[in-house]
Amino acid sequence: MTSLASRRANQSASQPSSQQKPIQQISFNRTELMTILNIYGRMVAKGEWRDYAIDALKDRAVFSIFRRTGEMPIYRIEKDPKLARKQGAYSLLSQQGLILKRGQDLNTIIKLLNQKLLKIVEK
Repeated sequence: MTSLASRRANQSASQPSSQQKPIQQISFNRTELMTILNIYGRMVAKGEWRDYAIDALKDRAVFSIFRRTGEMPIYRIEKDPKLARKQGAYSLLSQQGLILKRGQDLNTIIKLLNQKLLKIVEK
């Protein structure tokens, strides 16, 4: 037979305490998503991109862009708030994991992707 004190200790160990902080996830806000999905929609209409994935992790948020569903992402837009005061919270990574652009503002990252939309038209 177990004692009352040991049962209470087991119950309190299995229940989370009210003082513990809930696990916080980093995610894109509405305006950031609208900016990203705007360029994404234009590239889908052009036929360049086909699929995307959004990951809300503990330390960063990732928007992955795929040419085809079964492949590695060709671009990843990452939001890492820990780097906001250093190199910038936003970064654009290539398929190989190389950082193509990093900055404080998401629009500076998107400008690099907008360059793919522009075509030289000859008369």
